[in-house]
Amino acid sequence: QVQLVESGGGLVQAGDSLRLSCAASGRASSTSIRAWFRRAPGKGREFVAAIYTHGGNTIYGDSVKGRFAISRDITNGTADLQMNSLKPEDTAVYFCAARPVGMTVLRREASAYSYWGQGTQVTVSS
Repeated sequence: QVQLVESGGGLVQAGDSLRLSCAASGRASSTSIRAWFRRAPGKGREFVAAIYTHGGNTIYGDSVKGRFAISRDITNGTADLQMNSLKPEDTAVYFCAARPVGMTVLRREASAYSYWGQGTQVTVSS
């Protein structure tokens, strides 16, 4: 069983930076694709970024491209999301997700991910 735990959320002001981290336990080394999604109040789940943990390839959602960066720490098994130039519209619950074991293709669809964390709140004040 893979468990994902997010950390690093909080309350910041517009223009600030924040770093989220996603730790995996269980069969962490078996999942090759890690991603971040978010859900803003009253909205659906939105793709933020994904990374192939073995090769480092990444993809991003259009709304965060150029401001957010996803990375992986192979030693610790974490997938981190560095968020810069935060805007009030970035306010959301951020979720870490992982694709099933053996999957190596980066995907934007939430349905492609089998494992999910509980989420961490990020609030950006204007």
